[in-house]
Amino acid sequence: MKVAIYSRGVDMDQQQSLNALLFELYRYDVTIYVFEDLINKFNLTAAAGKAPLIPFQSALDLHNTIDCLISVGGDGTVLDAITLIGDTNIPILGVNYGRLGFLASISKDELSLMVEALVNRSYVVDKRTLIHLDSNMPVFGDTPFGLNEFAIHKRDTSPMIKIHTYLNGEFLNSYWADGLIVSTPTGSTGYNMSCNGPILFPESASFVITPVAPHNLNVRSIVVPDTSVISFEIEGRTEELICALDARKEIVAKTIQLAVKKENFTVSFIRLNENSYLTTLRNKLTWGLDKRN
Repeated sequence: MKVAIYSRGVDMDQQQSLNALLFELYRYDVTIYVFEDLINKFNLTAAAGKAPLIPFQSALDLHNTIDCLISVGGDGTVLDAITLIGDTNIPILGVNYGRLGFLASISKDELSLMVEALVNRSYVVDKRTLIHLDSNMPVFGDTPFGLNEFAIHKRDTSPMIKIHTYLNGEFLNSYWADGLIVSTPTGSTGYNMSCNGPILFPESASFVITPVAPHNLNVRSIVVPDTSVISFEIEGRTEELICALDARKEIVAKTIQLAVKKENFTVSFIRLNENSYLTTLRNKLTWGLDKRN
């Protein structure tokens, strides 16, 4: 088995947990690729008598024989890992060294159980939809896709903006608001939920459009098929606005032409059998929690 380990910023006091992960993988003679920055930061070396760690910097350094990429950190690290692997179809397994851990659902205390499940292939692979951004100006370089959402925002303390929104070319609505979110089912439990948008099941094949602080009492979220192309025209008193894809953002001119659609490839997540979506909702978001039960 070949496994890659990625992290964008594990704290120095977590090196013991990182070494524990390497130890568990070496127990099963797993071939280990490690993100080069991680090797340099922690001065990681192979265990005595074991094959050396293989450094990598991008998905180009990973062969299509890689069985899994282990993301070490929080949910933000998982989002980074998605842009790293792109359309290589390498499944991601998130180990939570952060706080919430909605995407990185494996705790540091489950490393032994996790590696055993990997080696025995006793896990479930979930495929998740990505959202793709098209624009008439270069935005987000070679990675114009995200797992959670695309969002349009006004800048800082500028007045609200007016976002004319179209569905497959047909006028949908003009949103007077601080911004607008187009969320995937995976992202529906994130920023979308914080703005009172609905939670969607991962397999629902939908997008949800949710305004941010709308200046209308009769404007609410709307769920649309993920086969839709959603396009925008923006008006505002300032000349610039913010475009965001997951945790990445860019400042763009308000004259930019933007459209989002479903990406033509998916991302795969590995989860242990007992970690279902409903279990995650209850444990991570305390969904349905009632002291009477």
